[in-house]
Amino acid sequence: MRTRDLTDLVRFADEAARTEVLAETDGLWSQVICLQANQGLGPMRDAVAEGLVLVLSGEVAVQLGKGRARLRQWHTAVIPAGEELSVRNASPEPAVVLLVLAPPPAPG
Repeated sequence: MRTRDLTDLVRFADEAARTEVLAETDGLWSQVICLQANQGLGPMRDAVAEGLVLVLSGEVAVQLGKGRARLRQWHTAVIPAGEELSVRNASPEPAVVLLVLAPPPAPG
């Protein structure tokens, strides 16, 4: 069993969103995304992987394909395979998001 403390991965950068891989196996991949101010990540897409976005702190705007939603702490969104995903901080406070994909994203 491998364990990690997520707080070790929460770090912010002024110039862009900061990401850190939490775990990676043959069947699962997860990443912590730290966003300040108007920072965002995406659009990104994987033809095979399905995913889950979980807001650990703050508030984010999620665009999934043509749909949009604002998610606050503890809210989630499911990402179907092949859908384009963008995540952007939606408040003046920093936001931390956990992104989980299965299977892991294709290289490149």
